[in-house]
Amino acid sequence: MSKLKKAIFRGDFDESSYEESRTRKMVQYIASEFHRRLTKADNQQSKHGGSRKGRQHISRDRISGHKQLIEDYFAENPTFPANYFRRRFRMSRPLFLRILNEIQQFDDYFVQRRDATGAIGFSGIQKMTVALRMLAYGIATDSLDEYARMA
Repeated sequence: MSKLKKAIFRGDFDESSYEESRTRKMVQYIASEFHRRLTKADNQQSKHGGSRKGRQHISRDRISGHKQLIEDYFAENPTFPANYFRRRFRMSRPLFLRILNEIQQFDDYFVQRRDATGAIGFSGIQKMTVALRMLAYGIATDSLDEYARMA
């Protein structure tokens, strides 16, 4: 395991000593690993063929998932204090937002857009949260469905 991966999982992020090149490497790692896992999942599901007649649509209420994340961690007076954020994400809020900004500039996937039906898509915060939890805990997106409203 590389030093960068170990630092991500240990939570050794000190903003005062954190270098731009290390931020760039972490952004590249998060984006590439997340895309690799999504591609792997897509390849496994592709044997069923695209949309099927009669397929059930489940509204996940993406907006309420985004609002919940904002209220819990990013609002002016969040539900959970900074030490909870650091424990859960293994980094400070400003570092999380800096990485989110960098990763959005690096990869358009993490920018909120409208989907094929015209509905507003998942926010960058939701996508980043799910990507970090998938990488940190090695879990599938379905297990994060209740909280992030993503599956």
